[in-house]
Amino acid sequence: MSSPHDPIVAVSQRVERFLGAQRDAASDFGDEARAFVASGAAAATGGKAFRARFCLAGWRAVATANGATPTTPEAVIAASAALEIFHAAALVHDDVIDRSDTRRGRPASHRAWEAEHRANEWAGEAAEFGRSAAILLGDLLVAWSDDLLEEGLADVEISRAHRARTEFARMRREVTIGQFLDVAEESAYVAAPVDTHPDRALRVASLKSARYSVQHPLQLGAALADADAEQYRALAAFGHPIGLAFQLRDDVLGVFGDSAITGKPVGDDLREGKRTLLIAYARAALSSGALRVFDELIGEQDLTPEQVTHLQQTIVDTGALARVEQLIADWATEADRALRGARLGHAAVSDLRDLARAATVRAA
Repeated sequence: MSSPHDPIVAVSQRVERFLGAQRDAASDFGDEARAFVASGAAAATGGKAFRARFCLAGWRAVATANGATPTTPEAVIAASAALEIFHAAALVHDDVIDRSDTRRGRPASHRAWEAEHRANEWAGEAAEFGRSAAILLGDLLVAWSDDLLEEGLADVEISRAHRARTEFARMRREVTIGQFLDVAEESAYVAAPVDTHPDRALRVASLKSARYSVQHPLQLGAALADADAEQYRALAAFGHPIGLAFQLRDDVLGVFGDSAITGKPVGDDLREGKRTLLIAYARAALSSGALRVFDELIGEQDLTPEQVTHLQQTIVDTGALARVEQLIADWATEADRALRGARLGHAAVSDLRDLARAATVRAA
């Protein structure tokens, strides 16, 4: 079956139908279970749907080049929706790890459950309950993403379904490893030589974001379109540098972004102690005395606005921001070159270029 709608609207509708079914399935489990499932549905709603858009674009780029009609099959809609639900799971877990207070302008899931605990005057420690609930909520969202993917693959030819499952599974493994490396870097950086910090930061960016946010969604769509090896490689060669540029833009916004647009406090990554490429470049350029001050402030939860401004200015003065902006531009150029001459649909290639700009030139 194919979707007659605008594909991204169809993805949103598919997510809503799935979430509605989950709410119905939990209707007899009691008030707490219904509230838990409802919070999962809320976490899976909203956002820019970048991963779904890249999955749809990957399918379209291959399918139209191979002579298929541009009408998007239900399997691709469901796979794109599954990516969005998995992304919600990653964000819930990420917020717990980072001790973030907000997500998309609303309380993060662990903070919302902490507040629920207090409002109901339940026994025990509210913050601990909130963290436990959010960890389980993220697990539930991971399970939902698998369920939705399988629903979509039910009528797909066996070899294509196998390729799609393999791509989705690889994405899940890599982003989990990347998330661990991100956590480890906040502790392990002190024992690693300073000149290795940029490469270590890029390793995290590749696994935690570049492959998961862009490359694997593109290749998931391509797998469902029965891409050949050349088409698959071209999309990977486009997707990975765009994914890296996407993450570096996130890193810049995590330090310099406008909270009214990002939905996160100004300088949130500085308070969380994120060891990004931006931080690695800044540290490498500082004298020993300035480095001590810089390191004392990075990761301090109670940074004042003045201290955030000081750190921002230090990052600018060291040239770290300029270096990262240049890398974003360079990777965007590299990705564009990968599309030249590739056996992909012409209109879809134009869409890929538009998505690349949206992913790398943004304010949120």
